[in-house]
Amino acid sequence: MSAKKVKKVFMDGAIQPEFIAASIAGHSAKTEIGAHAIFLGQVRADARGGSWVTAIEYTAYTEMAEEVLHRIREETFSKYPLSCMHIYHGLGTIRAGEISLFVFTSSAHRNEAQEACRELVERIKAEVPVWGREILSDETYIWKENQ
Repeated sequence: MSAKKVKKVFMDGAIQPEFIAASIAGHSAKTEIGAHAIFLGQVRADARGGSWVTAIEYTAYTEMAEEVLHRIREETFSKYPLSCMHIYHGLGTIRAGEISLFVFTSSAHRNEAQEACRELVERIKAEVPVWGREILSDETYIWKENQ
């Protein structure tokens, strides 16, 4: 593990649009950046039989998840010439239409920012111990599979 400090990734509840806007605005003074890539994961109101998803309740083994995310961050910084990388994931109940995952990469050129962002999202879904329980309109729930 690198000597860099493990960053806090998890937030209580949905990631608010104002937080996302402030994160973007905070990069305007960084004139070496030529491109940003942003992924926003939003809870969908999927149909499930005669019901639909009204929310997802996210839980995580936060200490382990932040260690895994730290490793993924460091490997991604080693692979791509990025200026910045930010990852935030909501925990708790996040309603349909709200943002649960915010991934933001910056680099001098768009290809690197886009490729790194996509790879981060895929690795987060595959490797990080975060679980989602879909809460349905009929008040039942289903454990979500990452896709």
